[in-house]
Amino acid sequence: MSELVKYSTRDGVAIITVDNPPVNALSTGVPAGILAALKTAEADATVQAVVLAAAGKTFIAGADINDFLNVVAGKAELPVLHPLLHALEDSRKPVVAAIHGMALGGGMEVAMACHYRVAVPDAQVGQPECKLGLIPGAGGTQRLPRLIGPLKAAELCAMGDPIPAPEAVQLGAVDQIIQGNLVDGAVAFAKSIANRPAHKTRELTAKLAGNHSAGFAALREQVRKAKRNLNAPQVAIDAVELSTTLSFAKGIEKEAELFKQCLRATEAQALIHAFFGDRTVAKIPDVPKDTQAFPVRNIAIIGAGTMGGGIAMAFANVGIPVRIKDTQEALDRCLANARRNYENSVKRGRYTKEVMEQRMSLITPQTSYDGFDHVDMIIEAAYESMPLKRQIYSELDKIARVDCVLATNTSTLDINEIAVATGRPQMVIGLHFFSPANAMRLVEIVRGSATSKEVIATAMAVAKALKKVGVLVRNGFGFVGNRMMFPYMYEAQFVVEEGATPEEVDRALAHFGMAMGIFSVDDLGGLDVAARIREEQHQFDKPGLRKPLASDKLVALGRLGQKAGKGWYLYDENRKQTPDLEVVALIRKTAAEAHIPQRTFTEAEIIERTLYGLINEGARILEDGTALRAVDIDVIYLNGYGFPAYRGGPMFYADTVGLKKIYDKICEFREQHGARWEPAPLLKRLAEQGKTFASFDAEKAAHA
Repeated sequence: MSELVKYSTRDGVAIITVDNPPVNALSTGVPAGILAALKTAEADATVQAVVLAAAGKTFIAGADINDFLNVVAGKAELPVLHPLLHALEDSRKPVVAAIHGMALGGGMEVAMACHYRVAVPDAQVGQPECKLGLIPGAGGTQRLPRLIGPLKAAELCAMGDPIPAPEAVQLGAVDQIIQGNLVDGAVAFAKSIANRPAHKTRELTAKLAGNHSAGFAALREQVRKAKRNLNAPQVAIDAVELSTTLSFAKGIEKEAELFKQCLRATEAQALIHAFFGDRTVAKIPDVPKDTQAFPVRNIAIIGAGTMGGGIAMAFANVGIPVRIKDTQEALDRCLANARRNYENSVKRGRYTKEVMEQRMSLITPQTSYDGFDHVDMIIEAAYESMPLKRQIYSELDKIARVDCVLATNTSTLDINEIAVATGRPQMVIGLHFFSPANAMRLVEIVRGSATSKEVIATAMAVAKALKKVGVLVRNGFGFVGNRMMFPYMYEAQFVVEEGATPEEVDRALAHFGMAMGIFSVDDLGGLDVAARIREEQHQFDKPGLRKPLASDKLVALGRLGQKAGKGWYLYDENRKQTPDLEVVALIRKTAAEAHIPQRTFTEAEIIERTLYGLINEGARILEDGTALRAVDIDVIYLNGYGFPAYRGGPMFYADTVGLKKIYDKICEFREQHGARWEPAPLLKRLAEQGKTFASFDAEKAAHA
């Protein structure tokens, strides 16, 4: 019997306990251990029933994703759970799955092969495989419809979201809620059904009856809109529908075929890359895992604008008290926005009014620095002006405790220049939140040249406490995300000056999978913001470097984006976007005055002109060490810039296209458009060597 699976008996009930921390994944040894324990129970004449439970915080949370990566890499065969699942179903003694925490993916498939399922009230069950570009591969698409009906099963498999145990009882996926101790309740339940005939899930057919074709068609359309450009959710629906037309055995065979197809597709590889990326970015070579972080029990924020207010909500949402300083007018607006945001969540049923009031009570508005000498962290979220930020930090130097972490939310400014305004540059770090800060998952954590390892560890821990993904980057203009954004944004503007429209560019990017087109992004952030950065950073002072023209004219006309009701697009009072022919006319007039030749663009050309510029800058960032790894860049763009997860991030996407192809196209663009398209040296080297950005990551890791 495996050491990952424990066996005991109580009152004529065998208790099989999976103990494979942290999430009891079905990794090597676990299925065999369960099977061996089941055989022991069947051979014991004193055992009347069996309970399958799990130690720790959760039931079996699914398969070990590393096993799937090994299959794709040709290092292993696909794990097969079916012998265990059939053994559970064919057991002569009833088997009860006792669920706490999560029963997901393979864990849910194991539970469904048991004769009964009981769960604590706050447990959740589901088949989330489509979120990794996969479908259930161990009978999930065939057993679940037999328990809850094919349409609901198809919905759960395609959407991938778990459901709470009480809902699972109503649907038929769980038999009973256990109040109090789960194992005690499961043992009592097992004793109560020990003498009943145990049904096998695979033999249930009642809920499969009827004509479900119209329901499946409607669901496919719903999923097509909700899971834009994704293939796995549609395949999951196909697999579930087979349960209504094929025998269980044939359905299992077909499910396995479809699973293998999905596993080898780029979609799954990209989503699995993203899944592991969130974990990889937490590993910082020169900051050991055991580095002592400063405790952050309370914080203060300077600046109650959009970012400051969102950051305050992010901390309040996890129970950390916040002081926020600004003018009274700004504070009143900030608190009103926070309350409105929370009220909308209450209306949607996300939580109660009591929770809302508790969170609001954690935010203390003030117009002075009162109490700033007692907080563990101060986050400056003031206007993006270096003189202003230096002034604030010189003031904080006289107020803050010596062990207080000083963080700036700057999106482009030099962390080192801010830090030298204090006598403690080792305590200064960048915490670049993304708007809305209470919702967006990314925090770009910027280390200055003097930032201590303890402060870095603290920042990473704070991001985790906020349920966000913290990615450490080095100091430099725009850091990683915004530095890559500028060539992407400006190239899009050049494309419209050459004949495309903002709507055509944004449509191409939407079809590619971006959450928002770049002109919509510019309108959201404010055209004046980009204009100010262009001016302050002298981005186009270099002789012969082409400068975008139309955007400055829009700013001069007061077309600053959504906040002005007009920018590249028009916006109504609800900020609904519509194209504006006046903008197109202005662009055409500007291009004519500058003698810019006009042409039409295909979507493929738009994607190459915009995203290849972004990738080229990413290669420079990777080589100069601003980003630790290519996957760090991917995680930043997936979580902060709306890059489609099913493409894995810009650097992973580049690897799938082929770096030689991208390099050749960039060389072509250099011939057509000049020096701004000079290929990054790293891109050139990897392309010539037939390597990938992933291989560069691996090479760096090997020498770390």
